[in-house]
Amino acid sequence: MNAAELGAFAWGDCLALFQHFLTLSLLAVGGAITTVPDMHRFLVLEQHWLSDGQFSASIALAQAAPGPNLLFVSVLAWNVGANAAAGANPPELAWLLPLACASVSTIGILAPSTTLTLYAARWVHHNRARLGVRGFKLAMGPIVIGLLLATAWTLGAAHGMPRDKPVLWGLSVLSALLVWKTRIHMLWLIAAGAALGAWGAM
Repeated sequence: MNAAELGAFAWGDCLALFQHFLTLSLLAVGGAITTVPDMHRFLVLEQHWLSDGQFSASIALAQAAPGPNLLFVSVLAWNVGANAAAGANPPELAWLLPLACASVSTIGILAPSTTLTLYAARWVHHNRARLGVRGFKLAMGPIVIGLLLATAWTLGAAHGMPRDKPVLWGLSVLSALLVWKTRIHMLWLIAAGAALGAWGAM
């Protein structure tokens, strides 16, 4: 999808962005990164506000940069606004669109989950000995792993990995195992991936 094929975005669509991320905030079990498949569905497949390449590049850039994990939400929304700025009306306020999109999306993804986490963490701490609480915490592990696998599949599909690039899936699995079983910092793996990509190996 090139820039000409991207869907139209108006100032009123900032509210749609806010509502979408507000909803996803309450579904972000294991962190905002686990909701990437639905972000992709909404921003790329449904609204056509971003291309597949812009979507995955936004996440990669945000994950490589220092800062909180959910910074990628702000980068995604910023790029939605930047794409729309060319056709913004009035044009003299076009520079505000990326800032507005990033702001409302960041507030939307943060506000509900932060409030819920604050109160839930206190309740769980006071009731940590209960069997139901311990069972719930154990059950969350497989759910988070499944959501992360869905995220990996969504990002990989944007580059044709399920069909055309089994080597990249192998490297993804190897990277996951290295992070899980060793103390190698993820930045070294990101740097290795960047080097392989620049070399043309991927």
